[in-house]
Amino acid sequence: MRFWSWLFACVTISSLLWGKVDLGVDCFFREGGDSFLQGKRVALLMNHTSYDSSLKSTEELFLEHANKYKLVALFAPEHGLHGLFHAEEAIVDSKSKHNIHCYSLFGKHRRPTEAMLKDVDVIVCDLQDIGVRSYTYVSTLFYVMEEAAKLGIEVVVLDRPNPLGGLLVDGPMLEEAWRSFIGYVNVPYCHGLTIGELARFFNGEYRIGCKLRVVKMRGWERKMTFEDTGLSWIPTSPNIPEPDTPLFYASTGILGVLNFVNIGGGINLPYKIVGAPWVNADELADKLNKQKLPGVVFVPFHYRPYYGAMKGKDCHGVQIVVRDKTAYRPLMVQYMMIGVLKSLYPHEFKQAVRSLKNVEKELFCKANGNRFMLDQLSQETYISWSLIGYQEGLRQKYLNVRSKYLLY
Repeated sequence: MRFWSWLFACVTISSLLWGKVDLGVDCFFREGGDSFLQGKRVALLMNHTSYDSSLKSTEELFLEHANKYKLVALFAPEHGLHGLFHAEEAIVDSKSKHNIHCYSLFGKHRRPTEAMLKDVDVIVCDLQDIGVRSYTYVSTLFYVMEEAAKLGIEVVVLDRPNPLGGLLVDGPMLEEAWRSFIGYVNVPYCHGLTIGELARFFNGEYRIGCKLRVVKMRGWERKMTFEDTGLSWIPTSPNIPEPDTPLFYASTGILGVLNFVNIGGGINLPYKIVGAPWVNADELADKLNKQKLPGVVFVPFHYRPYYGAMKGKDCHGVQIVVRDKTAYRPLMVQYMMIGVLKSLYPHEFKQAVRSLKNVEKELFCKANGNRFMLDQLSQETYISWSLIGYQEGLRQKYLNVRSKYLLY
């Protein structure tokens, strides 16, 4: 009996550690989901994250079936086909290693043109998103769906996990006046949807009219973060190197727009720390910890960036240590940090707000999805809780709308 108990325990542990989740791309080919493509011309919306769970390229998987259908083009979002480019770098067309033409959708064009789509019957999307509204991959998918709908081209989304899980919904909604490429749909900053569910939401709430198929994953549950899936993480862009980085991107990325503190650039801890030469690390950590925010501890941290605006300067601040991901609210942390920094260092904060250029103010509003938060920075003394509570009622309404599009 002891042997069988030991064997059962080993099998159970192995199943927990490996192969929990089959991606949409796995299911698409394994279960014959690609059979409807027979004789059709296919384009892939993809990048360097487009691999199955055994780390075989999605492009290669489609090329293996060249006797059934033809792969005629690739489309790539921000950061390019190979993830080589940094944020906001314009990208030109290129070719994959298999000599398939790749149209850049982050350069001269953000949308596929009619000329790009003239030989395409079906567009298949296989992109790893990070679960945050301001990440532009989902805006690119929306644009592709809109253009495909105009031409009667079907879109297939091969679903992938939301790295933040499917339960975390946090942050402000998007007001129409601030709709942009870094925020194109009215969802909370952390929306709690997979990319396939987002596609369904786009089609339903925005009435795109796209002929859409979503290929579900197997084994994914809403409570799972990426680390729970057993899948290998491929950095989605240069500053999202690890599977937990999206959680921290949602915690400090908007703060970083203000350009007066360092948020981990220059020491390979993107978004995980907040500091500056004029910060007292112990004071900041103590003030933040006294707020007793759920699921997080702030640890004093001292460092010297080796590149960026604070290169070579001794910086002091805090490291964000998440102790309970189920309780943690990244936007609560972000807005609390903004408010505490304003309270502790009013001179530096005021100077930073006054120094913001119009383009930076606009970016801050687009990232938040509203003008309210920028106004609070300059007009109010204590701002954290007003920022945290902003649009709480609208978030609750969103949860009701969202339920129609959930696949898991």
